[in-house]
Amino acid sequence: MLVKVFGSAVFGVEATTITVEVNIDKGVGYHLVGLPDNAIKESSYRIAAALKNNGYYLPGKKITINMAPADLRKEGSAYDLTLAVGILVASSQIKVEELDRYVIMGELSLDGGLQPIKGALSIAIKAKEEGFKGFILPIQNVKEAAIVEGLDVYGVENVLQVIDFFEGRGNLQPTIIDTQTEFSRTLEFPEFDFSDVKGQESIKRCMEIAAAGGHNIILIGPPGSGKTMLAKRLPSILPPMTMKEALETTKIHSVAGKTKEAGLMSQRPFRSPHHTASSVSLVGGGSYPQPGEISLAHNGVLFLDELPEFKREVLEVMRQPLEDREVTISRAKFTITYPSSFMLVASMNPSPGGYFNDPDAPVSSSPAEMQRYLSKISGPLLDRIDIHIEVNPVPFEKLTEKQKAESSVEIRKRVTHAREIQSQRFENLENLHYNAQMGSKHIREFCVLDDASLSLLKTAMERLNLSARAYDRILKVARTIADLEASEPIKPNHIAEAIQYRSLDREGWLG
Repeated sequence: MLVKVFGSAVFGVEATTITVEVNIDKGVGYHLVGLPDNAIKESSYRIAAALKNNGYYLPGKKITINMAPADLRKEGSAYDLTLAVGILVASSQIKVEELDRYVIMGELSLDGGLQPIKGALSIAIKAKEEGFKGFILPIQNVKEAAIVEGLDVYGVENVLQVIDFFEGRGNLQPTIIDTQTEFSRTLEFPEFDFSDVKGQESIKRCMEIAAAGGHNIILIGPPGSGKTMLAKRLPSILPPMTMKEALETTKIHSVAGKTKEAGLMSQRPFRSPHHTASSVSLVGGGSYPQPGEISLAHNGVLFLDELPEFKREVLEVMRQPLEDREVTISRAKFTITYPSSFMLVASMNPSPGGYFNDPDAPVSSSPAEMQRYLSKISGPLLDRIDIHIEVNPVPFEKLTEKQKAESSVEIRKRVTHAREIQSQRFENLENLHYNAQMGSKHIREFCVLDDASLSLLKTAMERLNLSARAYDRILKVARTIADLEASEPIKPNHIAEAIQYRSLDREGWLG
């Protein structure tokens, strides 16, 4: 008897429907074709044990299973439940009338229980697009899949529940999620709040500007000055995610198997990989391609602590994703694209010892050591960082202040208002949503300077020996400062403040 069951394969962040054809005939054998990997080939052992432990059996006949399209490689153990249901129906152990109206996915334990799968949200979206009635999957993944409206999503704990469902027994009901309620879940009092930061008012101002314009930022300061503390609080002042951003972010984390049981992600991600991270872990890829840290930070923040400690080749692979806001992984037989629109926040010590031009420094560094340390950050990478700011240690008087600083909620209101101004400005431009995304053409259009501002910028570039690459960055940051003040023209004071945020372009740093 021949039956068809439907599963799904995920490539990048998109799913492709897989037709599993199960044929049982006279003879003996178990033949699985259609480019399955080892995890799928081993499924017969898991299926046999799971069925036997639940009162069913793997028929001792010739079982031929084809996974179509046959030229597409299938990976992972998530097809166990798909194959098991196909075998049960093909061997007449159960009778199912609407098998072709459901997508079925899940990894089987030997006792018949189900383990979570990756990419449930992408699979659910594809199932709805192709007109399937429902999606049966492990209960651990049901929240993220149920985000998709117009699709009946059933979360099951074991294979018996699936059998009972198809035979009309039990009381399995589709999971219904109020997407708007899930989406509106925001932390009124974030775990990391700027009100906890003593002093550092100028740095907080700088972080507010970075958040308002989506600018990449690097913090330079000695150990203990608060660089990491400030970076961890940046997501708390970013504007709330839109529904589109929330779905994009959830899809990526779902494919990577990192959503757990959270459902829709309503908070912007914050990723902080260790400086020993490899190029593949940062960008993505591997034998079985997975999104890397830069894609997991999509619509959020990627924090690289101690930037010069990262291998230079690891940092260099970020140049293209920072520019294109997506990363493309090419192999001989496939090409996968992951979105990677994130804010880069980096921190570094001013010297290998951590102190620079400090007469009381416990460790001093030679000029050669300084040059070797700073040369790990290439000019092209630095080109893509709009704001450089020096972070100084907090004086004792500030540390002992009892007065609470301004909260993240208050700062976020100003940031959100500035982003709304930018959204209106760029509403007719595709893929341009905030100031950091402006190219040279947009800078000429939206960053027009009066004579006083132009004169100030010229003088600063000559006297401070600012590099040519600093010019566009200063204009973009000045545009954001003006937006925070709801000012359409860019004024001299906006230019003056933006000039302060180019520390690494000045003579004596990177040359």
